[in-house]
Order: sequence, then structure tokens, then C-alpha cells
Amino acid sequence: MSDQKVLSGQKRPGGRSARVREAVRQATLAELAEHGYGGLTVENVAARSGVHKTTVYRRWGGVEGLIADALELAREEPWPVPDTGSLRGDLRALAVLVQSSFPDAIASAFVAAAMQNEAAARALRAFYEARHRQAAQIVRRAVDRGEVGPGVDAEELVRLAVAPVFARLFVTREPVTREDAIRAADAALAAALAGVLG
Repeated sequence: MSDQKVLSGQKRPGGRSARVREAVRQATLAELAEHGYGGLTVENVAARSGVHKTTVYRRWGGVEGLIADALELAREEPWPVPDTGSLRGDLRALAVLVQSSFPDAIASAFVAAAMQNEAAARALRAFYEARHRQAAQIVRRAVDRGEVGPGVDAEELVRLAVAPVFARLFVTREPVTREDAIRAADAALAAALAGVLG
């Protein structure tokens, strides 16, 4: 199967097909965790999943298709969106969540794949768009409480709160502390309150 078909968003039927997809996905994630993007191979995923490698090649095309499909499935999973009772608390908790949970081999492998393959890049963008949509509810709750005006761009505020964390984790490869994450969230909130985001 081509990467384009994998990324089409069409659901495969349940039963054996769904079990095969889940087995291959879990094997892909395990291989990424152990070996990173550079060490990911169809052969190893096939061996770990118990799915014949010709089936993996036919349905996923190669390692980029495996990564894209794993991201597509991950996109559908719920994200633990903070609810502290205040926008400042929620943005801080969100930034700290990113700081503490994303610096791992799998996340790095997804980013590395996206830098080298357009199908993986599309899947990564869709993954983060879904995460930002889910997290935007913290801003909508803040609007209901009167903390920010209704014109604020909720998804952009979320992006701004976590972008410095991602830049350090995946671009400059700097250590990121909890305090760094909180500072990023506070800066994003200040921008929203200043009217920069709508």
C-alpha cells in the first residue's frame, strides 16, 4: 500500500486487518524506541509483529509508510488536556506535559522522518493539528470564564505556549527544564492578553 493510501484517513475494516495494523504499529513504535529512525527496517518490524514482510511492504510501502500510519493512529488517541481552573495554570501544565513527555526516541524519530519524507511530514503535521485542536479547549474554557476575549485564536495560543519547548527539544537539542516550559506558557499568555493573538 502506498503512503498516500495509508494517509488517506480511510478506516480499514475490523477483524484480522485491524489486528495486523495494530501489531505492525506496536512493532514500529518498539523498533523506533530501541533503534531510532535510522535503525527502523521493514524486516525488523515484520519479525517483531509476526506479519510477513511482503505484507508489510505491500500495505505500508516502507519505513516512511510505517511511521505515517503509526502517527495516523496516534492522532486518534485522546490527549490528557489539563484542567486546573485557570488559563495560566492550564497553559503551564500543557507546556510541562510536553517538556516531560516528548523528549524520547519515538518522538525524535517521528521528527527525523518528517524532515526526510513528505508523507511522514504530512502525517506529523496532521498529528500536531489534532493535538492543538484537542488542547484548544483550555482556551475556550478561559473565554467562558472571561479570562481572555472571544477573539483570541485558541489553537495559535496553544502552539505559542509549546513552540519554544519543541524548538529546544528537536531543533537546538538543548535541555529543557520545567521552568523553561513555564516561561514559554507565561509568554504565550502575555501575548494573548496583549491582543497579539486576535
